[in-house]
Amino acid sequence: MASKRDYYEVLGVSKTASDAEIKSAYKKMAIKYHPDRNPGDKEAEEKFKEAAEAYDVLRDPQKRQRYDQFGHEGVNGSAGGFGGSSMNMDDIFSMFGDIFGGRGGFGGFGGFGGSSTGRQQYRGGDLRLKVRLTLNEVATGVTKKFKVKKKITCPHCHGTGSEDGHTEKCPVCGGKGQTIQVVNTMFGRMQTQKPCMNCNGTGKVIKNKCHECGGEGVVNGDEVVEIHIPAGVADGMVLNVQGKGHAAKMSGVPGDIQVYIEVEEHEDLLRQDNNLIYNLLLDLPTAVLGGAVEIPTLDGKVRIKIDSGTQPGKVVRLRGKGLPAVSGYGYGTGDLIVNISVYIPETLNKEEKQMFEKMKDNESFVPSKSQTKSFFERFKKIFE
Repeated sequence: MASKRDYYEVLGVSKTASDAEIKSAYKKMAIKYHPDRNPGDKEAEEKFKEAAEAYDVLRDPQKRQRYDQFGHEGVNGSAGGFGGSSMNMDDIFSMFGDIFGGRGGFGGFGGFGGSSTGRQQYRGGDLRLKVRLTLNEVATGVTKKFKVKKKITCPHCHGTGSEDGHTEKCPVCGGKGQTIQVVNTMFGRMQTQKPCMNCNGTGKVIKNKCHECGGEGVVNGDEVVEIHIPAGVADGMVLNVQGKGHAAKMSGVPGDIQVYIEVEEHEDLLRQDNNLIYNLLLDLPTAVLGGAVEIPTLDGKVRIKIDSGTQPGKVVRLRGKGLPAVSGYGYGTGDLIVNISVYIPETLNKEEKQMFEKMKDNESFVPSKSQTKSFFERFKKIFE
C-alpha cells in the first residue's frame, strides 16, 4: 500500500504556514479538484479527498501538533484512541461548504457520493475527565472506571424520541434532511444545501413525542464509564475516547471523552521520555573498595555491582528497566539510568580525622594528570 504524502506537501504550504495560509491553500485545491469540475476523473477525485484529509488535520491545533511531532501515526487513531480522522464524503462536503459559506456543501458542485442529499445526524457533546496515575500504572497501563453525569439514551423510547417508536418523513424536505437554495457566487450560480429547518436536518418528524424526554431521545443520568489507558502515557497527554461522551438526540452519534493525564511524582525515580533516572548516593568506602548495592525499580529492588574506584558522575544503564513507548508513538522500552554520586562526610570525629590525615599524602589519594584531564572532559560534557 502506498504511503501517505506529507500533509503540508499536499496543500503546498510550509510547516510554519499560518491558519489563514492553510485555509487559502485548501480552497484552491478543493476548487481545482472538485468532482463536478472533473467528472469521471479518478485522480482528481483522490486529490480532492487527499486535500480534505490534510486540511482536516492541519486546521485543528491539537491534531496539527500531534502530526508535527509524530507524523501520520499521531493522527491515525492507532494508540488506543489518540486523535484519528475518519472522514467520509459528507464530512468533506460539509467542510467545503463551511469555507465558502453555509453548511452541507455545494449542491451545484455536488451529488458526489450522495453527500449533497445526506440527512444530518445529531452529535452528542464531549466530556472531559482528569486522571492521576502513578508511575507504576504508566508502566503497565491501567483500566479506570468513572461514574459520570451526562446525557444518556432515554430508556423509555430507546432514543427515538417517539412515544410509540414511530417517526414520519418530514413533509418539507421529503425526508432528505436538506433544502436547496440557488445563490450567485464568484463561480456563477450555484446551489447551496442547508439543513431543513422543519426537521433540523434529520429528515424525520415526531408527532407523538416521548413523555419522558419530550422528543429529544436523551435524558440526564449517570453512567459508569470504563476507560483503558495504555502503557507509556505521559503527563499532559490527552486521550480521546470515542463514543463515551454525551448521548445524542434522536439516536445520533454520541460524543467523545477527552481524558487528561496527570502523572504523580515517584519518590525515587525521575522520568525522562521513556527512560527513568535514579540518583545513587554511595558511601565513600563502597566507592573506594567496591561492593554491591540495592536500587529501586518499578518491578522492585535489584542489586548492582559497584566497581572499586568508582568516580562521582559515573552512569550505569539497566537496559529495558524504563517505561514502554505508547503504541504507535515510539520503539521499545526505555532504560533505568543510575547516576552515581559519592557522599563526603561533613563532620568527622578525632579518630576519623587522623585516619584521613594519614591518607592525604599517600599516592593513591592524589589524582594523576591523566585522571584530572579525564575528570575535566566529563565536566565539560555537562555544559554541551
